[in-house]
Amino acid sequence: MAARNQVPLKENGLQDGGRHVAALVLARGGSKGIKLKNIKPLAGIPLLGWVLRAAIDSGMFNSIWVSTDHDEIEKVAKTWGAKVHRRSPEVSKDTSSSVETIQEFLRNNTEVDVVCNIQATSPCLHPSHLQKALKMIMEDGYESVFSVVRRHEFHWKEVKKGSGELTEPINLVPALRPRRQDWDGELHENGSFYISSRDLIFKENSLQGGKVAYFEMEPEHSVDIDVDIDWPLAEQRVLRYGYFGRGVSLIFCRVSGCLTDGRVFLSVSGEDMVCVHSRDTTGLRMLQNDGVEVVLLTSRDDPVTQSLSGKLKTMLSCEVVDVGDEPLKDVQEVMEQRKLSWKNVAYMGNDTSDASCLNLAGLSGVPADASKEAANAGSFACRQAAGMGALREFAEHILQQTEKAKKQMKQDRIDRNNF
Repeated sequence: MAARNQVPLKENGLQDGGRHVAALVLARGGSKGIKLKNIKPLAGIPLLGWVLRAAIDSGMFNSIWVSTDHDEIEKVAKTWGAKVHRRSPEVSKDTSSSVETIQEFLRNNTEVDVVCNIQATSPCLHPSHLQKALKMIMEDGYESVFSVVRRHEFHWKEVKKGSGELTEPINLVPALRPRRQDWDGELHENGSFYISSRDLIFKENSLQGGKVAYFEMEPEHSVDIDVDIDWPLAEQRVLRYGYFGRGVSLIFCRVSGCLTDGRVFLSVSGEDMVCVHSRDTTGLRMLQNDGVEVVLLTSRDDPVTQSLSGKLKTMLSCEVVDVGDEPLKDVQEVMEQRKLSWKNVAYMGNDTSDASCLNLAGLSGVPADASKEAANAGSFACRQAAGMGALREFAEHILQQTEKAKKQMKQDRIDRNNF
């Protein structure tokens, strides 16, 4: 999966001199602040997925890796298109440093000349950030580049209680306190990424040194997650400023509980009937008109929705797939046939069994009356209930994100032309 999405540097037109550039995300299973935070869903997507999607879509890496000691993290990493380096117990301790872990990775992957250490806890990373920063390494001759953010904060000396000392200003003169617009502020590491050459990492035992430079990111993209209190704030930020990929090319939609409200009506003649809202079928047509393939999912044990799906298949010219109690395996088979990764897929579900697909999909939606498990897994919660226009609502959300992705691609092209 990873090989299909990664573009070697030489194919990007960069003068790379044949160097192998790797992206590396460190994702240890023993996180102390938030348990398994690296794969905890943020806005419906595993935290790890946000940065892997940006790295893959940047087209700048010969290989993309996740270094981990945990089986579940390995599974998520591979699902999102990364290779996995199983780190040793020696560099998986609470006291292990990032440099030690990266050095072990480099010893096991001798072909790597330049490594970009991307922090999984920076979900607002965009492909253009990596493209611009790597240009500084590949074309401008820097040995190390790291990301920073500009902050306008005044610092004061910390004093210990009972010491009798008085605090003092560190970076200002109180009598000449500048207005924000008259002060350039200061640059702070934001921890989003660190790019270094192999030689520097071993020589300096550090990711920063030699001919070093910084890459300044905008404040809205500088998000770091460490403790639980950071999570809801990061979720709001990523929904507004995160990178949502290049748009989806296929949507899976549950018929019962999404396209219908799950009720079955019995006619006088004894026939089973269900109701479908015209807004929802219009929403599916809107997606098809924008080039998104529609696949309807029915339960093998539900002849009513299977019969309805047959009519919808004809009406909408879409595919219908019968799935079992756990739809993940059946859905992945369809994706493998089309050579799609999860970042290219949208999924709409309503029940506990849909949670795994909702967690993995690039865009995921649930109706207002979805189960608690599905609602927690979905990235977009509709205001409407199933069978009452929820699917139309999610379709409009997908089209909005697609438009946003197109604007991002246009801006990326402008940025590259201005290198």
